[in-house]
Amino acid sequence: MFALEPLQYLIGAGAGGLVGLTLGIFGGGGSILAVPLMVYVVGVTDAHLALGTAALAVAANAAANLVAHSRLGNVNWRCAGVYSAAGVAGAFLGSSLGKLIGGQQLLFLFALLMIGISVLMLRRRHAVGDPAAVCTIANAPRTASYGAATGVLSGFFGIGGGFLIVPGLIAATGMPIVVAVGSSLVAVTAFGLTTAVNYAAAGWVDWGLAAVFIGGGSLGGLLGTRISTALSTRKGALNIAFAVLVMLVAAYMLVRSGLVLFAPA
Repeated sequence: MFALEPLQYLIGAGAGGLVGLTLGIFGGGGSILAVPLMVYVVGVTDAHLALGTAALAVAANAAANLVAHSRLGNVNWRCAGVYSAAGVAGAFLGSSLGKLIGGQQLLFLFALLMIGISVLMLRRRHAVGDPAAVCTIANAPRTASYGAATGVLSGFFGIGGGFLIVPGLIAATGMPIVVAVGSSLVAVTAFGLTTAVNYAAAGWVDWGLAAVFIGGGSLGGLLGTRISTALSTRKGALNIAFAVLVMLVAAYMLVRSGLVLFAPA
């Protein structure tokens, strides 16, 4: 088993705080940030160990942030349940298809998808949504279909579920973005736990690192939840911040994956 130094666990707690902050504000970005932080900042050299540990930590941090958002009334449980149930089924199919394509190709394609999502979010930056939006028998099929499609994409690309879930919930139900952020954490938790269980069965989870990562993330999430709620009162602010973060991460991914894909032989 890969052994970490005490300082690396301390750094891991700080990295977890950053991931928790991001999850609390945007409901996404945790999985995208967690793995690079574990590899490049904490110093986990085994990619599978980083993925498995990050999946567990992100799921736990998402669950903690979910509690905070729920207390603030930012979670539509019925919509989140329908969306997540369909998404888990879609993720199973998507992950099976994703195994057939190279990792760098997946990252490059996913970055392009993220840019498309960020552009759509910027175009809808002044949309406030309907606080009274609910999921009924009439719109449940629409919510489930968006959840399944999001699950397929999340499973196919293997990362970034939150970036897809928040816009998907908004498109399916018309709910405000702050409610979509809170509700998306149900799906982020479900998807993360599914991945973590698979990796843990193969021994690819560092439980100590996961624990400190989760601890730091819980503190960061408390601050992130308050920031998310505060931004939601400023028309378009949370939408713009979300879209800009997606765009920045997508640009980084395009550069990193593009350098590998298009490097001279």
